[in-house]
Amino acid sequence: MIRVDRAELTRNEIVRVAATRFMNDGYTKTTVASLAKMLNMSTGNLTFYFPSKEHLLAELVEIFCAFQWELMSREADEGFSSLMAVCLELTAIAAMCEDNPIAKDFYLASYTSPMALEIIRKNDAQRAKLVFAEYCPDWSDRQFAEVETLVSGVEYATLMTTQHSAPLETRIAGAMDLILGI
Repeated sequence: MIRVDRAELTRNEIVRVAATRFMNDGYTKTTVASLAKMLNMSTGNLTFYFPSKEHLLAELVEIFCAFQWELMSREADEGFSSLMAVCLELTAIAAMCEDNPIAKDFYLASYTSPMALEIIRKNDAQRAKLVFAEYCPDWSDRQFAEVETLVSGVEYATLMTTQHSAPLETRIAGAMDLILGI
C-alpha cells in the first residue's frame, strides 16, 4: 500500500495556491491571511509550513531555478550555447515584466528579498561557471561568483524601471553588451 505524506501534500497545495495568487494579484498585494483563507486553514497552520510570505517566495524561486536548469540542459542538447540561453532568458523576462506589472512585481520582489536573492545568487554562481568556463578556463570560484554578482545586477537594472528609463529594446541591448563584455 502506498503511503501518502500529508505534510508534503499540504506544502505542495500551499505553494500551488501561493503561485496562483502571486501571479494573479501580485506578490506585494498577496497576504498570508488571504492565502490561509483560500486554503481554508488558519494563518498559524499556514505559517507552520512557511513562516512568512518571503519563505513562499523563496520556495517558488527555488522551483523556477530548477526549471531554468532544465531548460538550459535542453537548449544545450539542441546545440544552443549557455551564454545564448542566458541572453534569451533575460530578454524574455524583461519583455514579460514590461507588459505585465504583476510579473514585474514578482521578479523585483525576488531580487529584493534577501532569502530569494540568496537562492538566485547560488543558482547563478553555478550557472556562471557553466556559461563562462569555456571563455575563462583559468578563473577561480571567486571570479565566477563576482561575475554572477555583476550579471544579477545587470538583470535587476534591466527589470527595474522608472518613468525616465530607456525603452525596453535599449535596456536589453545594454544588458546584452554588458553580459557579453564580461
